[in-house]
Amino acid sequence: MNGRDLALDVRAMRARMYVRVVGSLCEPAWLIGDAVLPNLGMCAFVLLYRALGAPRSFETLAVLGGILSTYWINVLWGMGAQLYWEKQQGQLQLYFVAPCSRMAILTGMAVGGVLMTTLRSVIGIAVGIWIFHIRVAPVGLAELFGIFLVTMSALYALGMTFSSLFLLYGREAWHVCNALTEPMYFLSGMYFPIRALGALGAVAAAVIPLGLGVDAMRQALLGSGAHGLIPLRLEVVALAAFTMLFLWLARVSLAHLELLAKREGRLTQRWQ
Repeated sequence: MNGRDLALDVRAMRARMYVRVVGSLCEPAWLIGDAVLPNLGMCAFVLLYRALGAPRSFETLAVLGGILSTYWINVLWGMGAQLYWEKQQGQLQLYFVAPCSRMAILTGMAVGGVLMTTLRSVIGIAVGIWIFHIRVAPVGLAELFGIFLVTMSALYALGMTFSSLFLLYGREAWHVCNALTEPMYFLSGMYFPIRALGALGAVAAAVIPLGLGVDAMRQALLGSGAHGLIPLRLEVVALAAFTMLFLWLARVSLAHLELLAKREGRLTQRWQ
């Protein structure tokens, strides 16, 4: 890749990121669906733990899980189903004829999704701090930001892979997104320590980066009170490995999509 191609890819990434951020701010209904509604489940678990007299750390577990659940929703609907929606709107062919890399376009979508969802997660943080008065252990901001960054990298790399696979599934993408919402909340230990799942939790953490990311963030904020599954350093290494794996899978799947588009000539047709 020469300097001109790299500059083109960077511009394409910035342009797609800009559309994602600005477009989401223009739609108030998305704010309710992505930020307000996930926090209702979080509030229910916090109140349940408080009514049962559970340790205060469990309330923090639920708050952090509710905040991170907004990112999972964005990965499924904002990344995984995006190419399928572009196809239904008749715009997918623009992605394939553009002179830039398709990975650059997906990277812009991912970065824009992280920025947009982070802005909306402020609502969950405000609820946890000012309404439920959650307690966290002192932690370095650089360490916490690093764990957050590697977690988001793994999640949105998975979303890049989903975007290609869902496009191949066609109209099943909608059902797959629905099927991967609530089960992932359970298998990732979104509102409870993933260790409580026993062997099932260990297996889920081995294949789902969301569970490892949630557990790593909890260990950084709560220490031993997080009831972590494995040591924090191992979780960070595993998340980095997930990132590289899913980026490679996304690149391979996009190359396969381009091959289908050239060979069959009907990949971009609606309702196919």
